[in-house]
Amino acid sequence: MGGMSSCFAKKNPAMESETSKGWVNLQSGMKVDESLIQEAAVLLLQQRENNSIEASQVFDRSFSAKSPLMGKKKQQGLPRNASSRARSITDPDIPLQDLLNRERGVDDLETKKVVLVHGGGFGAWCWYKTMSLLADASLLGDAGFEVTAINLAGSVTHSVDANNITSLSEYLNPLITFLEKLGDTEKVILVGHDFGGTCISYAMEAFPAKIAKSVFLAAFMLKNGQRTVENSTNELMQQAQIFLYANGKDQTPTAISLETSLLNDLLFNQSPTKDIALASVSMRPIPFAPILEELQLTDNNYGSVRRFYIEATEDNALPLPLQQRLCESNPPEKVFRLKGSDHSPFFSKPQALHKILLEIAAISPNQNLKNL
Repeated sequence: MGGMSSCFAKKNPAMESETSKGWVNLQSGMKVDESLIQEAAVLLLQQRENNSIEASQVFDRSFSAKSPLMGKKKQQGLPRNASSRARSITDPDIPLQDLLNRERGVDDLETKKVVLVHGGGFGAWCWYKTMSLLADASLLGDAGFEVTAINLAGSVTHSVDANNITSLSEYLNPLITFLEKLGDTEKVILVGHDFGGTCISYAMEAFPAKIAKSVFLAAFMLKNGQRTVENSTNELMQQAQIFLYANGKDQTPTAISLETSLLNDLLFNQSPTKDIALASVSMRPIPFAPILEELQLTDNNYGSVRRFYIEATEDNALPLPLQQRLCESNPPEKVFRLKGSDHSPFFSKPQALHKILLEIAAISPNQNLKNL
């Protein structure tokens, strides 16, 4: 919803390639690039010649090229994306499966459950690429993540009319119901996009013990007492907004729709045509009352949940400078950046988004990135 609501953005789709060739299956069912196996074999021979290593040992070569863990970048202000160093052929050999587990953080995963929360006007449908990638993620070998995409009240498959939603708690009822049904020891990673950032903040306050990590994806990340509407500074978004008055023009607006002619430039300026088409028939009005509501957040609840932020550099709905101001005002543990992504990274940069989510999932519960 970027700026006060959320919808589409731009033509000239430039979707990143998502195909891969030459994969082979290990006994565990995990897929590995065949070219890496061949390269690893050469390195192994060199290593054995240099270090007289027993023939029964397996190769030593970093899988950082194919690993979901991203490469380390120079920190600027807030902690940013990081990766492990490339392995040297002089390092000791490690069995293949152990190496994969170590590089991909399998043993350190706090939870395998991921809950995706859409932004204003969107629905669970917008996460279809992310859901598929996470469900098939080789990070977990044979079994991928257990992924749930929530349809908030008033979304495309929900029976509630957006004009009739009068509070944030009513809008979030499907998410609250899901979290209430989790077992006492179950935890999830919450991912919120756009106005979904406000939504997961509410959930973090209500269910801190059930949330292992929170991820704000080109999203509102507010502080206690703030309202989403206060961040409506984007001129393009304000031009696109069409206020709906189900109770009469002399009353407060009940929902927001967006000007059709501005949708592409606003939300999908880097997204593929097929995804823009999907959004054009799936977007719904955004209930207005939840946008006006002040968040009540405490350090003991909301503040106890680990927060991560993912910036989208080509976002026209929630522009990068606004995203950065949100992070400076309410610093998360770490900030990641999706270069070339519009307001809808799940469409424009699905693979890059997937890799960042895997990296966040693999961060150890005992590892505080603010101290790095």
